[in-house]
Amino acid sequence: MTENKCDFTHKMRGIVSFFTAFIKERKMGLNDLILRLASTPPISQNSDVHVFLKVDENQNAETEEDLSPLGSASQRNSLREETQIKPSDFDYLKIIGKGSFGKVLLARHKESAKYYAVKVLQKKIVLKKKEQRHIMAERSVLLKNVQHPFLVGLHYSFQTADKLYFVLDYVNGGELFYHLQRERVFLEPRARFYVAEMASALGYLHSLHIVYRDLKPENILLDSEGHIVLTDFGLCKEGLPPNGTTTTFCGTPEYLAPEVLQKQAYDHTVDWWCLGCVLYEMLYGLPPFYSRNMAEMYNNILHKSLVLKPNVSNAGREMLEGLLQKERARRLGARQDFMELKAHPFFSPINWDDLLAKKVKPPFVPAVNGPTDLRHFDPEFTHLPVPGSLGSTECFLATSSGQEAASAFPGFSYEPPLEDVFP
Repeated sequence: MTENKCDFTHKMRGIVSFFTAFIKERKMGLNDLILRLASTPPISQNSDVHVFLKVDENQNAETEEDLSPLGSASQRNSLREETQIKPSDFDYLKIIGKGSFGKVLLARHKESAKYYAVKVLQKKIVLKKKEQRHIMAERSVLLKNVQHPFLVGLHYSFQTADKLYFVLDYVNGGELFYHLQRERVFLEPRARFYVAEMASALGYLHSLHIVYRDLKPENILLDSEGHIVLTDFGLCKEGLPPNGTTTTFCGTPEYLAPEVLQKQAYDHTVDWWCLGCVLYEMLYGLPPFYSRNMAEMYNNILHKSLVLKPNVSNAGREMLEGLLQKERARRLGARQDFMELKAHPFFSPINWDDLLAKKVKPPFVPAVNGPTDLRHFDPEFTHLPVPGSLGSTECFLATSSGQEAASAFPGFSYEPPLEDVFP
């Protein structure tokens, strides 16, 4: 008996260690991953990884036809985009997020006293990483989100000589990843509710010929009532018809579909694969093919059979098997997209009209005391000082790089019709 207890204690310590490592590595971006693979001889010498690292740069960059046009050089001559909104119209209260190109801040509009999440990007960094087309694509997708309740909405976008500003819905219920990290797993009814709202949002994007390509718990927020809000549209692919494909290698390592890893043409079904990964993670605590060894994880995604433990209903198991089908043509959603998922027995308790109208009561309501309650944001961000320069319109020195940054984003600014201003 004592020996069994020791074995159990040892196993539990191993599990805790495994989860800790998973959480620490989780936010590592794809570029960092590739650098890490390449710089670790025991891994990089593996034949499968050697092939994986040979990612053609041309495949990693969307063609000019793939993304929203930025205009010709002759059009990039000034910042003459007249908008009534400007950086000084906001009080910037706290940093609530940070990324490769800039920061996300909680801000209060001075005149209306309403709170927003303002995403501020540094133009020089965007240009250095050649990501301006993705930023413009993100703006384009955000403008289409206004009609769906589970997608974060854009209120304004504007620019200064060196910065880009997105004024977005402020959502302070925390990332799904934050809550999953605390609770390890969700019961099936709660997971079903979240997946239904995610599927509804993805189905809407697909109806607009947009593929999301980066569904993961870090990009899924909860609002103060407990509903899903999908955010971060930087990897979206626009203009992909129902039977269309693309080949750009992008996404997050744990959630890459087999066809993306193999650098094959892929379509909207990559989103359903990712949805399957998120559902599996909510039910079991880790993504389906996760390993701390990157080469092993990619081999698992490509070749390992799906392992399903018995603590999930038959309908839940069928849903996971359908979404995590390695052959995209046989994957759930390959034929009729979102309509296939809606009709699946796993969603039989869901009234889709009520869900879309937010009449279905969320199974969990985050504890939030008003808009300034930041308990669900990472203190790593909220403790950072807010730069005083955010509320000003600084001017660049007359350098070539400064002039390029100042004029590289024509058409970026947006403000809604007068009657819709700060609704």
